Amino acid sequence: MTDTPVVLFLCTHNAGRSLAARVLLDHYAQGRVEVLSAGSEPADQLNPSVVAILSERGLDPAREFPKPLTDETAQAADVIVTMGCGDTCPYYPGKRYLDWDLEDPAGKPVAAVRPIVDDIDRRVRSLLADLTEPVKQ
Repeated sequence: MTDTPVVLFLCTHNAGRSLAARVLLDHYAQGRVEVLSAGSEPADQLNPSVVAILSERGLDPAREFPKPLTDETAQAADVIVTMGCGDTCPYYPGKRYLDWDLEDPAGKPVAAVRPIVDDIDRRVRSLLADLTEPVKQ
């Protein structure tokens, strides 16, 4: 792992779960972690419920858009977090993988998506602590 760890959040559409995780980790890490996201089959637009929840938390997802997974993006990552993409997420040897089993927020209203984003928030904070805590000798 480099001095600044690189985390890639990967889901099918890169419009909801991975978007929320990328924006939240980037916010909490404050430059201590490089954060990427991509989708195996990117959507045409961001999930409006996820965008609304991030916005109500004071986070700005306006610069985000669904991005396709590329070999370069995956190779740059130290940690790849998959989020419900199953077999459509390719495997890259030598990477640390985490699989977060999360409900898909696609087509759900804000009230139904809020607990999903809360779960992602908890997992992101835990991952950040794991990546940035000093190594014990």
